[in-house]
Amino acid sequence: MRLTVIGCSGSFPGPDSPASCYLIQAPYEGRTFSIVLDLGPGALGALQRVIDPRELDAVMLTHLHPDHCLDCTGLFVTRRYDPRGLPSGRLPVYGPAGTADRLAAAYEGIDEHGMTREFDFRRLMDGVPIHIGPFTVTPRLVNHPVEAYGFRVEHEGKVLAYSGDTDACDALRSLCADADLVLADSAFVEGRDTARGIHMTGRQCAQAALDAGARRLLLTHIPAWNDPEVCRADAAAVWPGEVELAQPLAVLDL
Repeated sequence: MRLTVIGCSGSFPGPDSPASCYLIQAPYEGRTFSIVLDLGPGALGALQRVIDPRELDAVMLTHLHPDHCLDCTGLFVTRRYDPRGLPSGRLPVYGPAGTADRLAAAYEGIDEHGMTREFDFRRLMDGVPIHIGPFTVTPRLVNHPVEAYGFRVEHEGKVLAYSGDTDACDALRSLCADADLVLADSAFVEGRDTARGIHMTGRQCAQAALDAGARRLLLTHIPAWNDPEVCRADAAAVWPGEVELAQPLAVLDL
């Protein structure tokens, strides 16, 4: 299973990275299956440096804040208007309740069909596994102001846990249990950010991964106004090994 970080900037695109988007790929039945976890602003452009969007097998949206889903509007354009014609079949798009309506509302003047001729919208359910080619993806409801999920992606005994946007919560223990890699929301800084129920600090990310028995920690969703090294130091106070920072177009093999 290969993870390519397409965008890792928190809350909005930064000067060096699009907002949230992670490409997961693995070979299966003679071809490569490809899914993206989130598709935030700027991600569709960077994604095309790695893969033709027509080759995607699914899009999975943790939640409907624009920094995680807004480039789905551009993906819709590629599927409706590409002069090569429509790819065969509708692209599955998994998301919280209301995903189809929210994306249609973001595209002014769209017809009565919305995006339903291009996308096959499917509702995420807490704890209900989804099978996409060689992947099993289990969504877990996490702690954010809106309906939001983390994703546990499994392939041939390897586990990638993506927290999505969340504060510390009990769901992270099962989401990250024995994960080979935890991709964790580290938007907040210890001692500065006191709001609850939104994001984690690096220290909280490390504690959640440690409590779950995870083997590797990768901090992401760090806003441009944060010093990533401060987030890393917050995590290093708890995490016993190397604390890694997500970088745009970084490739990690599990």
